[in-house]
Parts: sequence; C-alpha cells; structure tokens
Amino acid sequence: MRVLGPVHVWALGVGIVLVGEFMGWNFSVGKGGAMGALIACWVIGLLYTCVAMIDSEVTSTVAAAGGQYAQAKHIMGPLMAFNVGLYLVMAYTMLEAADALIVGDLLTILAEQTGYDALDPKPFVILIISMLAFLNYRGVFMTLTLNFIITAAAFVTIVILFVGVQPWTAGAVLKHSDLLTDLPYGWIGVIAAFQFGIWYYLGIEGTCQAAEEVRSPSRSLPLGTMTGIMTLLIAATLTWYVCSGLLPWEYLGQATVPLYDAARMTGSTTLQVFLFVGTLFAATASANGCINDASRAWFSMGRDRYMPHWFGAVHPRYRTPYRSILFLIPIAVSFAFTGLLDQVITFSILSGLLGYTFMPINMIMFRRKWPLGSIRRGYVHPFHPIPAIVLMLLCITTFFATYLGFGTQLLAMMLFYVVVSLWFSMHRYKYVRRADQFTMNWPKPQGY
Repeated sequence: MRVLGPVHVWALGVGIVLVGEFMGWNFSVGKGGAMGALIACWVIGLLYTCVAMIDSEVTSTVAAAGGQYAQAKHIMGPLMAFNVGLYLVMAYTMLEAADALIVGDLLTILAEQTGYDALDPKPFVILIISMLAFLNYRGVFMTLTLNFIITAAAFVTIVILFVGVQPWTAGAVLKHSDLLTDLPYGWIGVIAAFQFGIWYYLGIEGTCQAAEEVRSPSRSLPLGTMTGIMTLLIAATLTWYVCSGLLPWEYLGQATVPLYDAARMTGSTTLQVFLFVGTLFAATASANGCINDASRAWFSMGRDRYMPHWFGAVHPRYRTPYRSILFLIPIAVSFAFTGLLDQVITFSILSGLLGYTFMPINMIMFRRKWPLGSIRRGYVHPFHPIPAIVLMLLCITTFFATYLGFGTQLLAMMLFYVVVSLWFSMHRYKYVRRADQFTMNWPKPQGY
C-alpha cells in the first residue's frame, strides 16, 4: 500500500543513520586523531552526498521494493542483483546488531552509575529486537511514524547538548585549545579514519527500500533522501565539535557511547539525561529502520526466486513481508551476542561499501542504456558523471583504509561474496524467472 510521504522517507533514512552520531564514528578518532576524524567526516560526507544524488535519480525512476537490488536487476543483471541484495541484508542486519548492542551497553552503564550490580546486556538485546520486529510485522506506516518521532527527538538532543556547552564562549566548557592535537599518525591515519567516518552516514541509502510504499516516488524519494543527508551532515559536524572539545582523543577513540560521555563531562545532570534518552532513541530508531530495510531486500529476493520463494510472502492482513522479518531476527541476535562492537560495525561498513562501489557503474550504465528523454525520470541529478567518478574514487580509498585496520575481515568478507556468487550461478539461478523481474514499462535499452 502506498501510504508514505517525504517525512517517512526522511525518518527511514535518518532514523537508521543517526545512531552513528551517538556511537561508532569515534573509532575514526582512534585511527587519525580528532582532526583526522573531522577530515574523514567531511570527505565521507561527500561520498554520501554522491550516494544520495545517484539514489534519488535511479530510485525515483525504478520505484520498487528492494532499492538498489531492484535497480541492479533492471540495469545490470541477475548476478549483480543477487550480490547487491546480500550487501543490503548484511549491512542492515549487522547495523541492527550494533544498535541492539548499544542499547544493552547503555542500560548496563546506567545500572553501574546508579549503584546496581552489573547487568547482563543480552536480555535487553533480545527484547529490543523482538519488540521492533513485532512493530514491523504489524505495518510500515506505524513503524515509520514512530521512527519520525524518536529520530526527531534524538536529533534535538544533539542540538540541546551543543547549546548547553556554550560554544559562543570560548573555553567556558569546551577545551579545544587544550585537547586538539596535530595528526598523531600523519596522513595515513587520516585515510585509516575513513573507515569509521562511514558510520556517520551508513544507511541513508535505506530510503530506497520503501519505494513501493511511497505515495509519490518522484517527489518523496528525492526530497526525503536529500534533506536526510543535509540533516546528517549538520548532526555529524555538531557531534564532532562537542565531543572533541570535552574528551581527550585517546579516550574518545575507544568510547562506547561518546555523546553520552561528553554530556557527563559537562557536570550537568539535565544534559546527561537528555543524551541518555537521545542515545537510546537513536539506537532504537536505527534498529527499527534496519529491520524494515533488511526484510524488504530479503523479501524482494524471495519474490524473484533469488532466494526460496517462501520468503516472498506478504501478510494477508498487515501487508508486510512477515516471513523475512521473522527469519532475520535470530541472525541479528547472534551477531549482537558476540559483544564485539567494532567487529560488527566493520562487517556492516564493508557490506555497505561494496554496495556503494556498485552504484557508480550502475549510474553510468543507466544513463547510457536509457539517456535523458528516453524514459520519464522522477528526478535528474546534476553534474553527471562527476558524482559517479568521485564516489568510485572515494570507495576505493575507503577499501584501502579498511585494509589498514581490518585486512583479515575485508578478505574474509570478499571471499564470502565470491563463494555465494558461485553458489548462485551454479545452483540458484535456474529457479529465477527473469522475464517476471522487469516490471518497468521502458523501451529497449539503447544499443540492444
């Protein structure tokens, strides 16, 4: 059912990502120092601006569930579509696991600060994932309306903290003159910081996943996506500014909940309460959006028989991909139970990065096969092919950055996708009905 507007698209994209301002981004400080993390924040912000521009054009034209997966099957073919579908599912499921970890760790920290015995975070992990899965099971409109409310509230807490530290009075609360240092590991550290700089924005491409449920894709998808990336650029810069002025970079680079820790350093109980709530809301909104996006990508692959057709079912009453929602719950819980936040984040980043690497090729092929004027586009992004070229160069640089710190994980992930690609080509492809996939009423591609 087409029930969503631009506000819901914004809530889906920003809701998934905003948790990156509350945790995870700060690991880039450990790689390149505070100034290196700021450079990574803005350079990766450019990467995601290119992602948002490209996604806005292609998805407003290919308005189908599955987002980049739907784009790939229409433009590049089945093997690429299969891989892109897996990139999406893995990136969102790992991000969901990281969100659940943060909720569990945050409640454990609160218990310790209030004098209670240490809590086991695992029951909270199961509880938050189960509750949000049930919400997604019941319907997308209610799910994303809730996401809008709690995402907006979480963003407001960042603004409140920024105002609360009196940035207009140098040295009153913020100590940038004392805490900011030169690049501790040189420019190679800055490049290494690109890996976790992604965490500021990872998931904004999730706005594409609800394309079939948006009332006016040509308006809502570009508007929701582009305003979403603007929101995140502002939030990322404010977050860095406050945290780098309150916490030493050596601590900031390994903190679990840096914005909450920054609020504690102010000595204000009010700010601490606001940021506790903000962190909790951001993690909840992100996990909520991840369940929505991962299940729709998995559902789309089941509907097209890239995965067993059983996953392509829609609930007869709630009209949600309920089987895909339920199937992905234990996978997210099992990764969250590892407790290895940086490892889980890295797996999510790598899957997302592989998806971004596909996008420039997809965009160039899209413009060549269906030039401007040959089909109706909901939105045409400017300066083509510059955003595609910039995106590809930044993706290659970020792969190198990931290799510097997590080379084994990078190689293991690449091997995994090679193996599953062979499985698809040699076994699963025979079940795919290619003629049923092309749902767009387009003319034949140019040159065919």
